[in-house]
Amino acid sequence: MSSLKKIQGQPSWTFRTSEVEAAVTRQGGHLAPVRFRIGKDRWVEPFEVAPWAEEKLAPGTPELMKAMRGDFFCMPFGGGATPYRGEIHPPHGETCNAVWTLESSLPHRLDLSMETQVRKGRVEKTIELIPGHCAVYSRHVISGMKGPMSLGHHPILKLPGANTGRISTSRFTYGQVFPTAFENPAQGGYSILKPGAKFTSLRRVPRADGLFADLSVYPTREGYEDLAMVAADPTLPFAWTALVVAEEGYVWFSLKNPRILRSTIFWMSNGGRHYAPWNGRHRHAIGLEEVTADFDNGLAASAGCNPLNRAGVETCVQLNPKKPLSVPYVMAVAAIPRGFDIVKSICSGRDGQSVTLTSQSGKTITAPLNVAFVTKANP
Repeated sequence: MSSLKKIQGQPSWTFRTSEVEAAVTRQGGHLAPVRFRIGKDRWVEPFEVAPWAEEKLAPGTPELMKAMRGDFFCMPFGGGATPYRGEIHPPHGETCNAVWTLESSLPHRLDLSMETQVRKGRVEKTIELIPGHCAVYSRHVISGMKGPMSLGHHPILKLPGANTGRISTSRFTYGQVFPTAFENPAQGGYSILKPGAKFTSLRRVPRADGLFADLSVYPTREGYEDLAMVAADPTLPFAWTALVVAEEGYVWFSLKNPRILRSTIFWMSNGGRHYAPWNGRHRHAIGLEEVTADFDNGLAASAGCNPLNRAGVETCVQLNPKKPLSVPYVMAVAAIPRGFDIVKSICSGRDGQSVTLTSQSGKTITAPLNVAFVTKANP
């Protein structure tokens, strides 16, 4: 069994292959730091660890904020300020706040579990590395629960400097900025995108000042905190999100089943929060979050009638205590050649054991990856 080590302020379990070295926190099950090898002696670390990771935070700070790093599984996704049928969940749910139990481990795999208390049930987390693959395979199996639930993965990536990342997604059918003011200047928070604005391209998103933002380039809009969402085409065999960091010679990308994780939230955090513990220092970070939710409005909003589900975008899954729900998700990294600018497409190989990424400039790369992990919903 893997033993706990304190890593950047949090007791964590570690696992590895020749291509990937990773840690998962006991508190909240946050995945980071993660190192990916993209050359013989070259490693990259795409995930962010919060700058306050080793600081003592104010009493009452959610455990999520203390541990915040890398990717974590949220259930329900969003805030918990409004109860849902008597359920009062912590921000983004118990799954990223409470303690996980280690059930078993191998050098390249962790099996964890949690018995949830707010809505009684069980969540099993498996995070696995496959030798020869520069990827992390994550699966959560939810059992014993009934009723609507918002959920999602919350990866947070860091970038080396302004305009260093190029972001793209598979085909989407709906795009919208967070519907109300995302931050309040009176409390030290600032946003720039136009609340509720709809868009059909990441490259032309309305701003509150009448101009347009290009969300395919990041970090930009220094000093602002913004949220936008796109809904993947549910007819695709799999959906993808990609971030090219040409300055560091790699692309990070994720695959999901768009019938389970319906939308992608862009949380652009670039110094727009001046209240604790952010204090204006959370910059050049972006959440590329794969969810089924009404933005981050929480379970009550996601389970009720809202503009997204009225537009045909599902904001909840329906849990059945007799039929466990499996949520698969893959994150991977690959080296890119010079001139590889922004991902235009990701296609599965004929054997389902590789993907080919094509850039807008016409460059291609192929990486080993088990695509069936996400296209086959249940194990």
